[in-house]
Amino acid sequence: MKKLFILSTLVFGHFFAFAQVNGDEDKDMFNQAKDRDLKAVDEAVNTWYLASMKTHVQRIKWWRDAKFGMFIHWGVYSLPAGEWKGKKVSGYAEHLMRKEKISKKAYLEVAHQFNPVLFDADKWILDAKKAGMNYFIITAKHHDGFAMYDSKVSDFNIVAQTPFKRDPMAELAAAAKKHGMKFGFYYSHAFDWEHPDAPGNDWEYKNPGGDLGLYGGVNWYVAHPELLPKAIKYVDEKAIPQIKELLSRYHPDILWFDTPQKLPLSENIRILKAIRETDPNVVVNGRLVRSASANFGDYKNTADRPAEFYPVEGDWEAIPTTNESYGYSKYDNSHKTSDFFIQLLAKAAARNGNLLLNMGPKGDGTFDAKDSQILSGIEKWVAKNAESIYKTHKTIMPLQSWGVTTQSENKLYLHVFDWPKDGKLYVGGLKSKMDKVYFLTDVKKHTLITQALGDGDFYINVPKKAPDTANTVIVVALNGQLKADNLHYVSTNTAVTRLLAFDADLSNGFKFGDGKTDRFYVEGWEKMGQTVKWDFRTSFPQKFKIIIKYLADKDAEGSYNFKIDQQEVKQNVLTSDKVISQNIGEIQLAKGIHHININPDSISKNELMKLLEVQLIPIN
Repeated sequence: MKKLFILSTLVFGHFFAFAQVNGDEDKDMFNQAKDRDLKAVDEAVNTWYLASMKTHVQRIKWWRDAKFGMFIHWGVYSLPAGEWKGKKVSGYAEHLMRKEKISKKAYLEVAHQFNPVLFDADKWILDAKKAGMNYFIITAKHHDGFAMYDSKVSDFNIVAQTPFKRDPMAELAAAAKKHGMKFGFYYSHAFDWEHPDAPGNDWEYKNPGGDLGLYGGVNWYVAHPELLPKAIKYVDEKAIPQIKELLSRYHPDILWFDTPQKLPLSENIRILKAIRETDPNVVVNGRLVRSASANFGDYKNTADRPAEFYPVEGDWEAIPTTNESYGYSKYDNSHKTSDFFIQLLAKAAARNGNLLLNMGPKGDGTFDAKDSQILSGIEKWVAKNAESIYKTHKTIMPLQSWGVTTQSENKLYLHVFDWPKDGKLYVGGLKSKMDKVYFLTDVKKHTLITQALGDGDFYINVPKKAPDTANTVIVVALNGQLKADNLHYVSTNTAVTRLLAFDADLSNGFKFGDGKTDRFYVEGWEKMGQTVKWDFRTSFPQKFKIIIKYLADKDAEGSYNFKIDQQEVKQNVLTSDKVISQNIGEIQLAKGIHHININPDSISKNELMKLLEVQLIPIN
């Protein structure tokens, strides 16, 4: 039964995205592709895959404990840094070769100037370690196909083609081992813009998988199976040999992959098989072999550059970056603050996830000053508050207005992002007895006075000024096992309580946005019967201003009913190319349990809206 489930979810989920076929010829090609991938999955499941998963828990234990890692995008593209022939190139700097349609010959001319003489492997590893990071992943080969190590498989590499002549991957692997850091590689297995047989380069080789959408676009291996032997040749001659080279030479703890959709499922499975045969203990991320509903990796990867996290079961990892590009761009100054990442780290830990924070070093081998400043801010916080992140896990505590909670044994950690100005931190839903409450950074553990409010709610007397404006951690030492209710608790003295759509009770049919800034919405609101609900509790009567935030493009038409308890407001959906903040009105709520329901009143075109959140703002 387990084997059948893996077969059905992986293969049919993989083909769901392009199941619309027309004509007998299209159907034949579709069925041939599906049969090929079914055969590959069947062979894997019945031979090596399930055997490899017997050591999964042992293999991934260090990763689960790590919580926080460093991701580095660094290569030839770091030298031009978002510029080509005197022109600014927008978007991901590491995609320079693709965006500017640069030939292999012209790209080699850039490589011949790449000389990162200021590169210091020990400094890179130690900077990450001081910031609380416990694993380090770097691009051994990105989509440009250029190996950042001394590859014997291809001379398109840093030692053969640059004046640097050193192997930075070897130096980083040694430094990581010396300083107790888990280490691994990003390897672009599906995209390779220099190889004449690999997907991606449609400007020089006219290959599928690129921006021109040649040979059926993303479905090229279904529409044109005659092209598959070329991709297989690339996988056999370069991808698998280089991955084996990295495994046998550097003995990484983890391998990280991306863009598996550029190759058929059967090829991705072959690559995973080669990895497991070479090193059964290496952790493999979830972007090598996956479909819409399953993957063969050791954990799941959620969206890149998240601001909020959608619900995920099992082991997962989010991949933010300090600005908007992964590789270094001298034009990208959209850096977030260290406070943003400190809170994001706590949010990930509170949901049993890992955070893999990306930076793009410069072409000379140094970190950008803005990135170093972010690391420094994280370092200062982690040095005092590490206990609240590492060796902790998700709690059964209800969601709170002011932040998130983590737990380690009999200690509950309150991560307070929004500090109460009146000196009272309200906490809801804790049914356990408390031994002691204190600030984590207080070495003497002075007791903070608490006052019970009944029903598991209480408040803590705190200073009116936050000890740490990013994230003040309060420890609640428990007398016994943690017991709590699951009803969202709304503090009436928090400036804004955000009820995220990600945390709502959703009826069937909704999908989650990827969690990026202004994209942490639920979508697919296409039917009248679909509703979004939140239940919550307050300890005091309070009047609130209510704001609903959503996206709705110019083609959206509709209206909805916003109901809170017995009060109901009908609103028309507004349209804009930006996030809409719609004022529902001012509503008086009594002490106790409350219910919010949002129901469609009419849906004229496409979907009702893409809902991000409801905000409750106390009116004093």
